Amino acid sequence: MKQKYIKKNDAFTLLELVFVIVVLGILAALAMPRLERDHKQEAADNILSAIRYTQHLALIDDKHRFDDSDKDWQKALWQIRFTKNSGKVFYTIATNMDLNNNLDQNESAIDPQNGKYMHSGDAILDNDESPNIFLTKKYGIDDVTFNDCHGTQDSSAKHIAFDRLGRPHRGITNTSSTGGGGGAGNDYKTYINNKNCTITFSSPAFDSNLTIEIEQETGYAFIVGQEDS
Repeated sequence: MKQKYIKKNDAFTLLELVFVIVVLGILAALAMPRLERDHKQEAADNILSAIRYTQHLALIDDKHRFDDSDKDWQKALWQIRFTKNSGKVFYTIATNMDLNNNLDQNESAIDPQNGKYMHSGDAILDNDESPNIFLTKKYGIDDVTFNDCHGTQDSSAKHIAFDRLGRPHRGITNTSSTGGGGGAGNDYKTYINNKNCTITFSSPAFDSNLTIEIEQETGYAFIVGQEDS
């Protein structure tokens, strides 16, 4: 009598099915966009890029007026100025070519991301202004503070400027006879060479304050806590 052999059908075991489900879940999680934004890191990257862009403009577009011995030529240095207006914080990147204390739109930089002005006068977004400069609207930042950088300059002027060598300056919005320690003029009293400059941003959306540090003399900027940024 011949013995009959019944062919068994191959199938996944329960363990194998569980393993496949787990792997698919991991892949799906990696493929899905992040649902929660890291406002603090986004703000840090934005501000750091803006400071470095300002320094870059200073390196490629020299504003040093060697033949202008009678004016406060340092006011024309490329600068990033932080402003708080009606509780809203924003920044402007510009060169004060007419040497007054106002940064006009036609003196401001163009945002390479969107081709719009990096300038605002009233913290309200207009069609020709870059949305990247509005720190309160984008990240919830409600205040910005500077340390005195020099130890003598007016700390109420929330700006940092760079010269043709990329070196940092503070106090360029003041005239040579005011500003609590010098101000813009035909010398280098505004040059930061004895103390790093730190800029601190606060927001209810942050777990702690965001601080950007700018090194004396070199103007190298980095996020505090992310020194390799």
